[in-house]
Amino acid sequence: MLLHDTGLVYGRYLRQSLRSRFALLFGVLMPLLYLLFFGPLLTGLPLGGQGSSWQVLVPGLLLQLGLFGASFAGFSIIIENGQGVIERMRVTPVSRLALLLGRVLRDATVFAFQAVLLVLAALVMGLRAPLPGVLIGFAFVALLTVSLASLSYALAMKVRTPQEFGPTVNALTMPSMLLSGLMLPMTLGPVWLDVLSHLMPFRYLVDAVRDAYVGSYATAHMLYGSLVAAAFTALAVTVGTRVFRTAGA
Repeated sequence: MLLHDTGLVYGRYLRQSLRSRFALLFGVLMPLLYLLFFGPLLTGLPLGGQGSSWQVLVPGLLLQLGLFGASFAGFSIIIENGQGVIERMRVTPVSRLALLLGRVLRDATVFAFQAVLLVLAALVMGLRAPLPGVLIGFAFVALLTVSLASLSYALAMKVRTPQEFGPTVNALTMPSMLLSGLMLPMTLGPVWLDVLSHLMPFRYLVDAVRDAYVGSYATAHMLYGSLVAAAFTALAVTVGTRVFRTAGA
């Protein structure tokens, strides 16, 4: 029943996304602008890592796509609350876990599609990366999307209004982006900043994807990144499910 219910919810929200093609393309706009206007500035610069500047920048942009897109996914819950959609779902026998999983799997599908578009644009710009590394990058984007979307929906169920939700998400995502080394490796900064960045779980995901993009798969970065991604996803889905159940959603 859980798989059946999840499929129903997933299909409902995926159809909504497919009807809004402008939103699908607009979501990848910010990373694409970084790729087009910031990427060429890094060409030939010593970035302190293996591979080309594109193999450093593109993994960060992929995770930036998931970070900002999934973190704001909760806005849809706030809208649905105002329209009474959540109330109508509450009286159905659909599993509360399915209500969450259907949404976050739709988000993961959408952001995986946007990630493919971003990588195709990067290939035109000059990115060269092994196919297994690119696929690993997509997997990390999907896990990050599932975890952050789960927490975003949980937060939206608690705060209820966009005026509370937006500033809270901004206050969390901006430090995460700056301290995770999404744009440039944190090893380029002072020692205290590099040490501080290790407190951010996204730092380990970025390092893992960058290793994958240069064809290094059996590394400490890959191990730590995989463990952090799996643990963070499990924790986020657990928290999101608990909030959905206690909130009666």
